Amino acid sequence: MKAAVIGSGIGGLAMAIRLAIKGYEVSVYEKNQHSGGKISEIKSNGYRFDTGPSLLTLPELVEELFHLAGEPLEDHIQISKLDVICSYFYEDGTRIKAFSDPNQFAREIERTTGEPSSRVLQHLSKCRQQYDLTADIFLFNSLHKLQNYFHWRVLKGLLRFNRVDAFTSMHKRNASRFKDPRVIQLFDRYATYNGSNPYIAPATLNVISHLEHNMGAFFPTRGMRSLIEGLESLARQKGVRFQFSKHVEKVVIEGSRAAALRVQGEDHLFDLVVSDVDIHYFYKDLLPDGKPVKTRIQDLSSSALIFHWGIRNKFEVLGLHNILFSNHYETEFQHIFENQSIYSDPTVYIFISSRVVPTDAPEHAENWFVMVNVPPDSGQDWDKMIATVRRHIIQKINRILKIQIESYIEYEEIGSPMTIEKHTMSWKGALYGDNSNSRYAAFLRHPFRHRTIKNLYFVGGSVHPGGGIPLCLASARIVDNEIKSV
Repeated sequence: MKAAVIGSGIGGLAMAIRLAIKGYEVSVYEKNQHSGGKISEIKSNGYRFDTGPSLLTLPELVEELFHLAGEPLEDHIQISKLDVICSYFYEDGTRIKAFSDPNQFAREIERTTGEPSSRVLQHLSKCRQQYDLTADIFLFNSLHKLQNYFHWRVLKGLLRFNRVDAFTSMHKRNASRFKDPRVIQLFDRYATYNGSNPYIAPATLNVISHLEHNMGAFFPTRGMRSLIEGLESLARQKGVRFQFSKHVEKVVIEGSRAAALRVQGEDHLFDLVVSDVDIHYFYKDLLPDGKPVKTRIQDLSSSALIFHWGIRNKFEVLGLHNILFSNHYETEFQHIFENQSIYSDPTVYIFISSRVVPTDAPEHAENWFVMVNVPPDSGQDWDKMIATVRRHIIQKINRILKIQIESYIEYEEIGSPMTIEKHTMSWKGALYGDNSNSRYAAFLRHPFRHRTIKNLYFVGGSVHPGGGIPLCLASARIVDNEIKSV
């Protein structure tokens, strides 16, 4: 039995491995010259930059793939738990280190803000309870097959749906648990992990902070790109064939089956097809009728504006992950989701992988991945916006860190919604497909399989359960559970 996987993002790689383990002869078609999707890299002038995700949670989903294949994870990828997840900087001079140990983190918040540590621990406990209730419903289960609702764990979760906290916003829930606005802002930011607005998105998204602070944040010791290298190596070991620089033109449909893929004018026959392509592009470009995808969620997630800076100095005040918060957080999200613009005081994320991987930058230098959340592309004047945002970012860094960062920048490459769309085929540059601002978003995402084409399946960030490394890996597990072994 022959199976094709279109696209080699982390969801596609996971699916290829799972199909090969089931006994399928698997071919992966990738339009780029390399695998990885958004988990890519830039190498230039002695610097190496991870260009996409910069943190790993639920590493057991990666380890599961190696376990299924009978291979030790550590032979391919080395992953370490972080002692400090992130360093937070505020305009008033407050600095908070988010320690991975929940008790130490809670004490740090009390020391820096006066917010009682007991409130932090109570919040994280409630987030854990939310995760325990929702994981089997939303993350590791298809919501699009009626029989899946009758598993005991799913039924139990649905019967306690009021405790999922879907009927109030993340911000309102956090504001009810904390008094200090800096702490509220810290926990509100987890909505950005799937490109959503904490002032609208349901408080269910607080489960994301559980993943980091209760279960742990991790980082591959050779950088995020090594995840892809390890998974591709495993896939090849299991016999997966990779067809790089091969753009799939159409999925050939015969009756109710996907019969072949048309690549460079030639049809290749398959018994099973899995798409890791953004769902909007798949329907528009790859199905014969070219009709846009029908979805009940119209609003896209946020995108990103990224400056890859080679910095000719070292700044010990910064760690691996750093957040310089906006002073007016709600206004920032109004600009992104309502005005389709960028606020003049954006929250700035700085990721420096050379803190863990010294070879990612020359000696006495650092590789800065500097990112702000921005709207997807809707025809804005991006040249003007990028120049303005760059100036605002530099002003903010200089103001908060008390440095003149522009004098140390010796290399720069810019990523935008347009480059994200070009390189990863993410619709309009949206990082996570549709956003999760609706309380029903988890139920309304595109299902794991096509409604009428019986052997056509979907994985990746634009379908259920959503974007980000853990959810893309979860989508592959869901599809795997539906496909029989050869």
